[in-house]
Amino acid sequence: MHHPDFQINRLNNTTMDHKNISQGIESSPFIQKHSTLIRIWHWVTFLVLSASMITVLINSTMLNPRDNVGMVQNQLKEKGLTASEQQAFAVSHEYEDKMWNVHKWLGFGLAFLLATRVMIELVQPAEEKIRARIKNAMGLLKLTDENKAQYRHYLNIKKVYTLFYIILLLMALTGLGLAFGRDLGFTREIHDAVKTIHSILQYCMYAFVLIHLIGVVIAENTKDKGIVSGMINGNKSLK
Repeated sequence: MHHPDFQINRLNNTTMDHKNISQGIESSPFIQKHSTLIRIWHWVTFLVLSASMITVLINSTMLNPRDNVGMVQNQLKEKGLTASEQQAFAVSHEYEDKMWNVHKWLGFGLAFLLATRVMIELVQPAEEKIRARIKNAMGLLKLTDENKAQYRHYLNIKKVYTLFYIILLLMALTGLGLAFGRDLGFTREIHDAVKTIHSILQYCMYAFVLIHLIGVVIAENTKDKGIVSGMINGNKSLK
């Protein structure tokens, strides 16, 4: 059995830890310090992911082979040439393949960035590691003040970010499976299954990006102003 003084000291230390957590994040738990490496990783990942999304959008609209068959036939007809629907489809499909090749290389870039994120996590300052921030978020919930709802929201956001990394990992694995499936001996059935999973994860990622952007805009126009600038300057003024 612990001595009463030990229990009092332990309670005081716990209370002080929680107080330090709340003070260390100033007016909002969302305003945090970010290392140079994580800021570079964030913006490069944003650019690569955005470019990947654009390639899918272009291929689903402007470069959709079936939508361009008529255009190819008309262009050839103006030059005094004729082409069957199958021939015109082959031509239009070639342009789609070129864009998918760009998408594939962007996918390799995302896989590399994911591996880089793991390495960055290993060298991150202890207080900036994902595990530490989730632990701090759970500690904030033990505080009994008027910001408890915000602390709960902060913890939920951290859980969503964890889900983001899981989706990114699965996207990278399925994307690599599609790129090297033939070398790995994938059957047509396995290839189709991997492609379906990759597509579903892809739209989950697009939804995350959209929700993230909307959330940041809302936060920047409320009491959490400074999230974007923090991801640029690192909020180095925070202690």
